[in-house]
Amino acid sequence: MAYKSLLTVMTETTQSDSALAQVVALAGAQDAHAEALCLGVDRSQTGYYYAGANALILQETLNRANAEAEEILAFAKDFFTKSGVRWSAESGVAQIADLGRHVAHRARFSDLVVLPQPYGENRGVEAEPIVEAAMFEGHTPVLIVPDSAKIFSKPGTILIGWNESVEAMRAIRRALPFLIAATQVRIVVIDPPRHGPDRSDPGGMLSQMLSRHGVKCEIDVLSKTMPRVSDILNRHAVDTQADMIVMGAYGHSRFREAILGGATRNMLEQSSVPVFLAH
Repeated sequence: MAYKSLLTVMTETTQSDSALAQVVALAGAQDAHAEALCLGVDRSQTGYYYAGANALILQETLNRANAEAEEILAFAKDFFTKSGVRWSAESGVAQIADLGRHVAHRARFSDLVVLPQPYGENRGVEAEPIVEAAMFEGHTPVLIVPDSAKIFSKPGTILIGWNESVEAMRAIRRALPFLIAATQVRIVVIDPPRHGPDRSDPGGMLSQMLSRHGVKCEIDVLSKTMPRVSDILNRHAVDTQADMIVMGAYGHSRFREAILGGATRNMLEQSSVPVFLAH
């Protein structure tokens, strides 16, 4: 079991190094095909132009997006050529409002989408919709790679954020190739419920299921000593020197997460290690 089709989506060159390096490392380790979709984004939103805007203005924005796409494509080709892995790359132009359709179409035919951290300094407004399009419309797991993350070809220690949710279980199943290959998997349970079928053995049934796949796992039951679950997971990832965190994405509605924040958004903002997400 392995990921054989790896996709990354690029809309600029300054924040893409980590994601590209991670794609190459995984492609080399799993004998997979690395693919880059290089998009020039037309951020003008034609419907909101002032009255009287002429075709020259519209053409100028398209020309700029085409030039950006070709620059990104050249960057990706140069990066892949030096890597020695099997690869392909292509460019295109998309309006910001239609970006999700292009990403979802390509993600649907990939095993894993590897993307840079969508939040932070100098991130474009298109970074978050790309992540969501891959997961929700493309129905593909996503690996988010922070700029400072250590690139791995085979994960050593993996943390699983386990809260018994459907989203978490789906992420775990999608992450099985990583979990099986890992040296150690730590199932992290934070403040388990005092009442329920698993109250005496939190994470026990998950551990049993994974062990039957050959996964070497332990269970870490942690108290909620910090206000946010994401803070505890991040701290534990540093303490255990984890290479990756696996968690379900958007347990609440995306609208609520966007307005109030949530574990998914906080993780994507703050994590210093790659985060594997599925919904």
